[in-house]
Amino acid sequence: MSNHKADYVVVGAGSAGSAITRRLIDAGYSVHVIEAGQVDTNPNIHSPQGWPGLLMSDDDWAVMTAPQSHAAGRSLYWPRGKVLGGSSSLNGMIYMRGDKSDYEAWEAAGATGWGWKNVFPLFKKSEDHQDGATEYHGAGGPLHVERIPLADRHPAGQAFVEAAKATGIEQTDDFNEDKLDGVGFNHTTTKNGKRASAWQSFVVPILDSDRLTVTTGALVHRILIEGGRAVGVEFAVAGVVQQARAEAEVIISAGTIGSPKILMLSGIGPAAQLKEHGIALVKDLPGVGENLHDHLLVSNIYESKEPLAPGKANLLESQLFARSSQWDGPAPDLQPLFLHLPYPTDGGSTPENGYTIAPGIVRPASRGTLKLASADPNDQAISDPNIFSEDYDLEAMVDALILCREIGQQDAFAPFRKLEFKPGPDVTTRDELREFCRRMAGTYHHQVGTCRMGTDDLAVVDPTLKVFGIDRLRVADASVMPSIPSANTNAASIMIGEKLAEMLLGVSTEPVPALATTSR
Repeated sequence: MSNHKADYVVVGAGSAGSAITRRLIDAGYSVHVIEAGQVDTNPNIHSPQGWPGLLMSDDDWAVMTAPQSHAAGRSLYWPRGKVLGGSSSLNGMIYMRGDKSDYEAWEAAGATGWGWKNVFPLFKKSEDHQDGATEYHGAGGPLHVERIPLADRHPAGQAFVEAAKATGIEQTDDFNEDKLDGVGFNHTTTKNGKRASAWQSFVVPILDSDRLTVTTGALVHRILIEGGRAVGVEFAVAGVVQQARAEAEVIISAGTIGSPKILMLSGIGPAAQLKEHGIALVKDLPGVGENLHDHLLVSNIYESKEPLAPGKANLLESQLFARSSQWDGPAPDLQPLFLHLPYPTDGGSTPENGYTIAPGIVRPASRGTLKLASADPNDQAISDPNIFSEDYDLEAMVDALILCREIGQQDAFAPFRKLEFKPGPDVTTRDELREFCRRMAGTYHHQVGTCRMGTDDLAVVDPTLKVFGIDRLRVADASVMPSIPSANTNAASIMIGEKLAEMLLGVSTEPVPALATTSR
């Protein structure tokens, strides 16, 4: 069995893992990155219009959830990046942070040091915005963010903005400023006509560093724990088992599906579940795999009078934030998204030519679980988000669908609209809309929460992202989010990587007090 040694082992080359790797290399440490996927050579990764071709490809984990009892018994398809860059190599390239109240809620839930004043500088630190340094944006960071040029904006995307304004929604120039409410065009993680994934942005510029080792096609079997301390990981490449040893720490950044699975395979998790699969218990942490939740999306699809022009940007150019009749919180709970192509969230039928106004909810109350299917690392874990188990989620989605249909009937869409394809003109009552949402609901690709950060008995990591009860082991990715931000999660996942890097390097402007990880 071959061994590799580095100061840090980082499992997962996605949004957070890429940021951590870059900052540690820049600080003079050696890093070994272990990635289950392959090198990001697929041309669909790099084309901003290529992401639909990545779905169900070799670069996609293609997670299928457990049948959803509140969603017509369907299994949902969850695209997840299995490639350098992780899901930042598959996503829609929308750059958005969420509302400041999202992070205040994290802090209130026990994530000390993760309030807006702590995280806002980290968003800016990552950023190299087209506008340069402003009150809201950073310049000179690894991640290029830009506006969709006026000349490149799709006319149907512009029609969506005008139609939403006709219903009384105000236009916004930047969803990353003071408030989310409004309709407008997205800022995107793109540069020179190509996707700016976290891997391309943070790590590719330092790939020739002699302190960096990257192993792809490597499925992690377990974390190596000796004397209560993480010392490395065991993984397999083409069936050959190897070890990567860490002199300093092991950092798990394998995502909301991968990170809890690796912890449980290593004997860290709910004792009864581990016993069921014959896995020796190292640390009973009942919260591992709990708190699984996601933004949901539904498709309001229209057939167009003729084929629409191909897009020049990311196919997800414009969107809006609004509030359901169920909600009175500090920031919106709805995030409808426009696509100038037919996009069926249920994988079902579409017209040959068309476009989609996709109702979305961003403050789901439903919570689910991630559990092991077996002790075999090759078996996909069982993801059960339990969608629509809370009535609020379904009612908010119906409100979003009603709003999208109202927008879809505005005069601005007259040049494009032939007919409403889904739900279709026969679906009119609220009960019928509820049933449509149950049958149609899919993912916004934003799963979070399964290694929740906090200080209570169901928290998995403390506010320094240390796993309770295991020394020199941290988790850093969307799985640590106590609750989902009210916007796309890629920027927040990168921020988590930046935050951990600052804590590891001791350069945080407001260091979080280290908590005793052996106290539970």
